[in-house]
Amino acid sequence: MKRLGGVVLLCLLASGCASVRTLDAAKPGAPLVYSGTRLDLYALQGGCCAMDRFGAEAPGYPGLDLPGSLLLDTLLLPLSLLTAIGVGFQATGGL
Repeated sequence: MKRLGGVVLLCLLASGCASVRTLDAAKPGAPLVYSGTRLDLYALQGGCCAMDRFGAEAPGYPGLDLPGSLLLDTLLLPLSLLTAIGVGFQATGGL
């Protein structure tokens, strides 16, 4: 369990994590479900226009990023599915 937490933390802290980049971009019309994994695969296949398609640049080493993005995308799958079908979350913090 500690190893899993370490992998997730490493992925979140990595500046090149495709999942974090695509979730942060929130480009209208961009893929939501497994977006980081899809961005890595797109980059591995030589995709030319990641910014236009995903709203984020591909990481420098998509092959290294792919396992972490796959794990993080799987953990966030329930939220991304709800967002894809139109359920919005308007959470606020503080008092």
